[in-house]
Amino acid sequence: MVSLGCPKNLVDSERILTKLRSDGYALSPDYAGADVVLVNTCGFLDSAKEESLEAIGEAIAENGRVIVTGCMGKEAETIRERFPDVLAITGAHQYEEVVGAVHVAAPMPPSAYLNLVPDAGLKLTPRHYSYLKISEGCNHRCAFCIIPSLRGDLVSRRPDAILREAEKLVAAGTKELLVISQDTSAYGVDIRKEPRTWQGREIVPHMTDLARELGRIAPWVRLHYVYPYPHVDQVIPLMAEGLVLPYLDIPFQHASRSVLKAMRRPANEAKVLERIRTWREICPDIAIRSTFITGFPGETDADFDYLLDWLDDAQLDRVGAFRFEPVKGAAANDLPGAVPEEVKEERYARFMAKSAEISAAKLKAKVGRTLDIIIDAVDLDGGATGRSQADAPEIDGEVHLRDAGHLEQGDIVPVLVEDADDHDLFGVPIA
Repeated sequence: MVSLGCPKNLVDSERILTKLRSDGYALSPDYAGADVVLVNTCGFLDSAKEESLEAIGEAIAENGRVIVTGCMGKEAETIRERFPDVLAITGAHQYEEVVGAVHVAAPMPPSAYLNLVPDAGLKLTPRHYSYLKISEGCNHRCAFCIIPSLRGDLVSRRPDAILREAEKLVAAGTKELLVISQDTSAYGVDIRKEPRTWQGREIVPHMTDLARELGRIAPWVRLHYVYPYPHVDQVIPLMAEGLVLPYLDIPFQHASRSVLKAMRRPANEAKVLERIRTWREICPDIAIRSTFITGFPGETDADFDYLLDWLDDAQLDRVGAFRFEPVKGAAANDLPGAVPEEVKEERYARFMAKSAEISAAKLKAKVGRTLDIIIDAVDLDGGATGRSQADAPEIDGEVHLRDAGHLEQGDIVPVLVEDADDHDLFGVPIA
C-alpha cells in the first residue's frame, strides 16, 4: 500500500487494509513480495497529482501489478494514458470497488483468517494516536478547491458508529483521537433529524454533541478542519472543561475582504478577531492553527499588507501557508489579476517570517510552565520527543525532552519547559 495525501486519505487506506486483512490478505513490506500494489492518490494540487503519477510509475516499474484509488481516480483517462497497464482505477472512498479489484487481481485465499484483524482495524499511524473521520465530502464551493468534485457533497456518519469506532481505538491503545473531515463543523447537517441512541443516551448528530461524547471516551480529542460557523463557539467551554483539547484548526485562508470574497469564503474578518478574543477569555490556553494562501488572483499589495496586520492582531499559534497554485477544474483559474510567481514567493517568505516571529514569542512565554506532553518517540540516549496539547502530529511543533529514557511511547506526562525556539519547545519530565 502506498498512501499519499491528507489524513482523510490515510483513513481510507486503513479501511481498505482492514477489509483486505479480514479477507485473508497480508500486507507486504516491499514491492517484490506483493501480489498487487495499491496506490491511494492525492489529486488536490498539480504538484500532488504529479507525485501520485510518480508513485504509480514506481509501483509499475518495481512490481507491475497496480491498482489505483483515491482522489486522482477522477482522472482515470490521464492515468490510463500514462500507465495503460494499471489493473484498475477507483475514486475516493470507494472501498468496495478497491477490495473487489484486489479479489480479481489476486484471488482471495481459499481460507480467510478473520482473527488476523484487530478490533480497531489496521492502522498506518503509531498505536497511541488515531485519525477518526466523521464525514465525507463538502457542501462549500470555494473558488480554489475541487474537493466537492472529487469527494462529493457532505455525507455524515452516524454518531453511534463514530463513537463505537472511538471506543475500539481507545481499547486498542489510542490516547489521542484526531477528528477529521472536510468540514468538521458541518458534521450532521445532512442527518440532523436522525438522533441515535448511545449507551442509553440520545446523541444528536452535531459537532458539539459528538465532541462532548468523544471527550468522555479518549484522554485527548483534537478537532481538525473546523469551518468558523457561529456554533463553533459552543465547543470552547468543552475545552475549558478539559473534555476536548484546547486546539482549533481553522483554515482562514486570508483576511482581506476582497480576497475572501473572490475565494468564496466568509469575509467578516473583524468579527473573527472578536470571536478569537472571546474564545481566549473562556479558554486562555486555546491554541489556534490555520492555513493561508498567498498570491491568490487579484491579491494586491494592500491586501497582503492587511493580512500581515491581521496576523499581528490575531496572534495565531500555528500557521502554515501555500503559494496559490492553479488546480484543474477550480473556478479560481478563471479569475483576473494573476500574481507573478516571483511576487507569490516574496509574499510567502514575508508571511512565514511574520508567523515565525509570532510563534517564537508565544512559545517563549511558555518557558517555565509545566505542560502535559504526549510521548511520540524515546531514543537510546535518554531523550524523547513529544507534543503538547497545542501540537498536532506532523504538522505542528514538537517538545524535545532530556532525561526521559524511562518514558514510553504514548505516555502523557507533565514536563517543565526550559527553552524554546521559533517552532519547538525543550524541557524535562517531572514525573
